[in-house]
Amino acid sequence: MAKLRVGVIFGGRSGEHEVSLVTATSIIEALDKNKYEIIPIGITKQGAWVAGENALAELKNHRPGLPALLSADAGSHQLLMQKGASGLLPVEKLDVVFPALHGPFGEDGTLQGLLELMDVPYVGAGVLGSAMAMDKVVQKHICRQQGIPTVDFLWFRDIDWRSEGGGQPFPALPDQLANRSREEIVGSLIDALGLPLFVKPPNLGSSLGISKAHDRRELFNAIEEALQYDRKVLVEKAVARPRELELSILGNEYPRVSVAGEVFPGNEFYDYDAKYVDDNSGLEIPARLTPGQLRALQETAIRAYVATECEGMARADFLMEKETGRFYLSELNTIPGFTRISMYPKMWEASGLPYSALLDELIELALRRQERRRTLRTSYEPKRDWYKG
Repeated sequence: MAKLRVGVIFGGRSGEHEVSLVTATSIIEALDKNKYEIIPIGITKQGAWVAGENALAELKNHRPGLPALLSADAGSHQLLMQKGASGLLPVEKLDVVFPALHGPFGEDGTLQGLLELMDVPYVGAGVLGSAMAMDKVVQKHICRQQGIPTVDFLWFRDIDWRSEGGGQPFPALPDQLANRSREEIVGSLIDALGLPLFVKPPNLGSSLGISKAHDRRELFNAIEEALQYDRKVLVEKAVARPRELELSILGNEYPRVSVAGEVFPGNEFYDYDAKYVDDNSGLEIPARLTPGQLRALQETAIRAYVATECEGMARADFLMEKETGRFYLSELNTIPGFTRISMYPKMWEASGLPYSALLDELIELALRRQERRRTLRTSYEPKRDWYKG
């Protein structure tokens, strides 16, 4: 049988660019070379596309590579690459794409929209599921509507913070702060949620831009930090002495969930350095939970996955109060870290699904979803050619 051509896309215009390179390295190394022909496709921090066997090394070393792009022509599935003076020429027809991008312009539905236009199968959530899960404010709204527990939160837009309450009056949502000065926003946050508070850019991962504010001054600074990365800010009540628990979800229409893992952050919370740089955090898989606690977390993870229209894969992160056992969904991550030591594959390995077999199943899920979509009608024949007049 001919090998499937798998385009692995990595890098991207996101603060999580470096994390994506590490994810892609593990995926490319682990994909079965007897089954797949692997096409590395990189996106630089400036948004330039490069491809070829050296694309990963070129991005890691900040070297220019061969220009490339994906054709949006639904009939071609083509990767176009620079060939001498001839310009961009089709060189590969992709059978399936494995996005290894984290954060904006890759995990948020934008890349998924391009792949939909190409009519090429791809791993992971679709446009809507990617977009809803990426925006933590929207994700929380959807989950709360379905009775899924989340920590108390408020949010506001950059224009609300910058205008100092002097903008055009705006009919705010119940959990949105608007039409207030900065002092009023900060006061409302403290009055409603108390201290300490977690301040986050909603459309980013890897804990980038996230701060824990213990007082009014830190809260001001945390908001300014979050607004460097996003056009709105999410502020959450801190859970006292929480356990940080994670589960992996896999599947399309009938998803299944792994055992749970527990993270023991080396820093005050599981920030970027604790995850990737300092190497002082601990992991335990499986987490020490009662059967009832594990079942409740697994059922909630599946409900959140379905409610946000996730497909393929996601990692569900929870916070559990040590004293009461009460838990809250922190977030769903539709393209979680995917190195061999990342929680998503490690929890599946502990559940009996090895890394390489997990990659095979994700690709198979992408192909099956595309087969189902292609059975849908995409055109309609009017009874008269009324549109020609």
